[in-house]
Amino acid sequence: MADTGGMFQEGSVEAGGLRIRYLEAGEGPPLVHLHGAGGLRITSAHDLLSCAFRVIAFEMPGFGSIENQRSQSIQDLAATMAAGVEALGLSRFSLVGTSFGGTVACWIAVRRPDLVSALVLDAPAAIRPEGSEPVSGSSDEIGRRLYAHPEHISAAPTVDPALAARRLALVRRLRGPGRDAGLEEGLRRLGIPVLVLFGTRDGVIPPATGRVYKELIASAHLTFVYDAGHALMIERPEAFAEVVTDFLQRRDAFVISRTKTAIFP
Repeated sequence: MADTGGMFQEGSVEAGGLRIRYLEAGEGPPLVHLHGAGGLRITSAHDLLSCAFRVIAFEMPGFGSIENQRSQSIQDLAATMAAGVEALGLSRFSLVGTSFGGTVACWIAVRRPDLVSALVLDAPAAIRPEGSEPVSGSSDEIGRRLYAHPEHISAAPTVDPALAARRLALVRRLRGPGRDAGLEEGLRRLGIPVLVLFGTRDGVIPPATGRVYKELIASAHLTFVYDAGHALMIERPEAFAEVVTDFLQRRDAFVISRTKTAIFP
């Protein structure tokens, strides 16, 4: 593995004819993270989670320097990512999916329940309003959609316009319908602990969508993070890491912050 300059170290695996890059840090129970449409970005929430877990943050094929023409559907991508985790020697793990990665995570949990011990859906995009579009535009436009307070967020790393356009095209090609009956039926059958997180000021997916997951998944806990936007791991890393760690450690005994149903500043 090559050192990335911080706690996280870089590695890669082969799965589905694709090389999949990942960043890893920490010791403890394995926690796999699948990023959103903007690609892999290590945040302080990852650092905090790595204090309690072996965190493995994957860069899904097509979101980095190598194109992905093999994945023809979101189900294909989910199968590839499940195979990638298995290639690391993991047979059971907690799974966190952010936005687009939340859709991939849902399909992995539905298709490979033998692998996933607990599921965290971070502002998931598996259920979307009709006509909704992936986040795109200038950096200012993207910031206004992702964050409740973009003025408080450090500038994101500069992304090559060609790579940004390729990521956007991949998401549009793979993400599937806003409501997928097959996926929703699979979610109804999930027998694992599930945590669904939304910011109360999410400008990408309406926070009320969280209640749809709650209705579909009998085992789901729903948490609203007060005064936060779509990119919870960046905007509210401490709150994100605290509630996720609490949930993954206590599972069925989990009660949001032990006393409340919303995470406040």
